[in-house]
Amino acid sequence: MDIEMVSQHIKRADLLQMYYYLLLTRSLEDRITALYRQGRIVGGCYTSHGMEAIAVGYASAIERDDVIAPFHRDMGAFLIRGITPGEVLAQYLGKRTGPTKGKDGNVHMGDLKRGVLGFVSHLADNLPVATGAALAFKIRGESRVVVAGTGDGGTSRGDFHEAMNFAAVRKLPVVFFCNNNQYAYSTPQRLQMAITDVVDRAMAYGMPGEIVDGNDVAAVYLASKRAAARARAGEGPTFLEFKTMRMHGHSEHDAAKYVPHELLEEWKAKDPILKAERLLTQLGYGDEGYFQEVADRAKKEVEAGLEFADHSPLPEGREVLEGVFASEEEVQS
Repeated sequence: MDIEMVSQHIKRADLLQMYYYLLLTRSLEDRITALYRQGRIVGGCYTSHGMEAIAVGYASAIERDDVIAPFHRDMGAFLIRGITPGEVLAQYLGKRTGPTKGKDGNVHMGDLKRGVLGFVSHLADNLPVATGAALAFKIRGESRVVVAGTGDGGTSRGDFHEAMNFAAVRKLPVVFFCNNNQYAYSTPQRLQMAITDVVDRAMAYGMPGEIVDGNDVAAVYLASKRAAARARAGEGPTFLEFKTMRMHGHSEHDAAKYVPHELLEEWKAKDPILKAERLLTQLGYGDEGYFQEVADRAKKEVEAGLEFADHSPLPEGREVLEGVFASEEEVQS
């Protein structure tokens, strides 16, 4: 991305913080993958490896009172909203200290107090939920925005289109994005839709759209900032297509042998962490010593989180219904 534009529109502290979250996300998901291979994870293991800039960029661009409706490639957004590595690891290990208190696994978690709507397994189901939250904000006259995304495959589902249409008609304060990692599980994009750019789908709803380099955290941040400002100003939703590449399988049980080796090699050179390091170096904000220091800090935080999760108790059977249904207080809030 243009260096001058970055230096003018993104504070140094914000860039450095995003770099930290890129490394924290990679370190945490690498640790979870290792635990999965050791047979310690309850359920599946889905990562954002090679796509970390999307979640880190958009979650950094919104305000604290805003809300996100993430999906399973958005670990960085969970972390930025305040869910700690220890809580994430407790979730994966089925412990009581995880966000679902041991009732669910992996990234099927949320926390309304931290502005995170629970992730729905069926991709794109989170978009109608986000649209409903945005409608509530508009009715209440609140200056709040919702951000929700799905993968390229999710944009071929009906619930995606219903949410886009309703949000556009009602000019709701919501930002939709597509993490276009080129594969819907094992199906390449060319076999699941007849268009090259997913962003073209926004035109059907009279909604502005933008194609963004999804491996460039600064580009994701600025595009998300613009879309959130537009939504907050009452101008309605925007659709962002973040182009990226899934560098692992759909999940860690999937070797992804259907992905051409040359394609992976091409995108390895576009790794979002390498891109961020080149940007920080050009701006004079960091060097090799600083990058190593941040990497060490991230790994230390992840290991401390694992110790917390390891020492956390499993839930008791009598707790199985706690938190399943909304309390009277939650219904009234």
